[in-house]
Amino acid sequence: MKYFLLLSFCFLFLQGKAQNSDSSNEPDSIKKTVLATYYHRKFEGRRTTSGAKYRAKKFTAAHRTLPMGTMITVTNPDNGKSVIVKVNDRGPFSKRLAIDLSESAAKEIGIFRKGIAKVNLSYTIE
Repeated sequence: MKYFLLLSFCFLFLQGKAQNSDSSNEPDSIKKTVLATYYHRKFEGRRTTSGAKYRAKKFTAAHRTLPMGTMITVTNPDNGKSVIVKVNDRGPFSKRLAIDLSESAAKEIGIFRKGIAKVNLSYTIE
């Protein structure tokens, strides 16, 4: 009887572990509402933290903590327009702001010339 209980317990324990590991393989989708700004034109051609040159016409962004290469969907809640940007730099360095967008990304979602705007971020951490 002891062996039966021990085997039953081990089976249930291992089955629970298998279920937990299956769910941990799914990437976590994160959604946040933050303040965003965009790069000034003077940064055109300068090296980013990733080593790539900043190009205003590409859909790129700077974020303080997300891994380089993370793809972020940025949506302007005022008009519903969105764009997908790739993190290739660090910043912004103001605690208020969460993301710096390239000029073309800011124009695409309609925040260019506003300076600072509220946006929704959606990304997946794998």
